[in-house]
Amino acid sequence: MFVDKSMTKGVITIRPETSLLEARALLNKHQIRHLPVTDEENTLVGIVTDRDVRSATPSILLDDFDSAKERERQAKITARDIMSKNPVTLKPMHTIQDALLIIQQKKVGALPVVDENNKLKGILSVRDLMRAFINVLGIGEPGTLLGILVEEKVGQLKKIVDAIAEENISCGSVLVARHWDETKRAVFPYLLTNNVGRIKKKFVEMGFSLIDPMDWHLDRLPKSE
Repeated sequence: MFVDKSMTKGVITIRPETSLLEARALLNKHQIRHLPVTDEENTLVGIVTDRDVRSATPSILLDDFDSAKERERQAKITARDIMSKNPVTLKPMHTIQDALLIIQQKKVGALPVVDENNKLKGILSVRDLMRAFINVLGIGEPGTLLGILVEEKVGQLKKIVDAIAEENISCGSVLVARHWDETKRAVFPYLLTNNVGRIKKKFVEMGFSLIDPMDWHLDRLPKSE
């Protein structure tokens, strides 16, 4: 799935000269956490986050806080003063998998999406990614997630999918994950039924080991070099 199918297109943006007070008001009004900063030609020049705004706003609990004086000071602060320049971006033809990796690596909560001329086309947030993966995995429908431990060899996934089809069960998605034992893989089919007793018995008869998805620990995965 490509980013342009999952991103938010109606992006709330600000100009470099937008004041801190106005930026904060927009964040609060629209219940968002990121404001791309664009010029008059819609070219991305930076991004302001709710953290940037908070950092530029002192606590009202400070002894020397004076509301009138402080508002005057904040009115002089613009997006240009607090924005992150040259933010990490995505192109519309990046995949949501690309976006997930970049967000994890760069520790950001959203990525502006720009074209080859750096014109803003949208923004992809963690919330957008969650919605996209819910749709991809089919977990928005009632069903049951099974966990199956298989040997790392060709043909195992086909056996599982064929067994599910033979039982006339619809499969919302199948996730294949690494396991702490590098000779094995963990397979998690999401079945669109709660009547899974017969298929679980069938998997055991086929020689597979069933695992509880809730007991699958990410921290037991092989450590990358």
